[in-house]
Amino acid sequence: MNKSFIILAALVMTTGLFGQEAKPSSGKIDHFKNFPSKFVDARNVDVWLPDGYSIKKKYAVLYMHDGQMLFDSAINWNQQEWGVDETMARLLKKKKIKNCIVVGVWNNGKNRHIEYFPQKALNYLSESEKTDLLNYTVGEEKQRILAGGPISDNYLKFLVQELKPFIDSTYSTFTNQENTFVAGSSMGGLISVYAVCEYPNIFAGAACLSTHWPGTFKTENNPVPTAFLSYLSDHLPAPSNHKFYFDYGTETLDSLYKPFQLQADEIMKCKGYNAKNWLTKEFPGENHSEKAWRKRFEIPVLFLLGK
Repeated sequence: MNKSFIILAALVMTTGLFGQEAKPSSGKIDHFKNFPSKFVDARNVDVWLPDGYSIKKKYAVLYMHDGQMLFDSAINWNQQEWGVDETMARLLKKKKIKNCIVVGVWNNGKNRHIEYFPQKALNYLSESEKTDLLNYTVGEEKQRILAGGPISDNYLKFLVQELKPFIDSTYSTFTNQENTFVAGSSMGGLISVYAVCEYPNIFAGAACLSTHWPGTFKTENNPVPTAFLSYLSDHLPAPSNHKFYFDYGTETLDSLYKPFQLQADEIMKCKGYNAKNWLTKEFPGENHSEKAWRKRFEIPVLFLLGK
């Protein structure tokens, strides 16, 4: 596949049709339009509730990035979706996972890359490397995807200090760390692992599908993956009460990930993680798309939320 097309798809696939609301195949979605924040731009938030949701029960919470990609292909640019509602409903019906709701946090398009890029990884770059990164451009229009620098610390403050309290006060949730998880793909995978490292007392685990370790769209002469991995090595929380799921395909953008994921796996081993609290899987032949993530979403859900 043409490299420029891959880059374009990676940038565009995260924007939805903002005027539309997701219609789930299973369960119910409460749509909060332009949820306000003092830390980041307002954005839509979808809260998926399973059939039979009751205030007489308590529910774990799975926070997911790129919320417009999760439930309804009709509002997505490429007519694909994760099928989160179908997967969750099926596993709940079979009683394979604990009771859970899903909070789909929409990205706002233009700031997605700077909101999902782990901010403190910049501390592991030289000043010249930082300058090169902030001036990095993609596409014929020479778009600077990190113009102004990462703001992921503010994005996480939004999740932890504003959105989570709202969710816990509005719905019948378990508010503790043991029942709070985060998930995403590509750059959403990066911000998910970053969320657990930055807030280990808030999040018990992360599902990171097709984690975009390069941070940009090149691998040669790119110091970013080393910076991410150095940050991970220094900030990975204790394995006693955290879980991490990673995966990657072998086609399109996913073809870049394996060497870096193997390095991340070595860090996990060195920090004491094992099969009980860490899983990495390779999916030969799978590409970088919602269709691919849909096919395997059940695996991280069972790993994080399984009974």
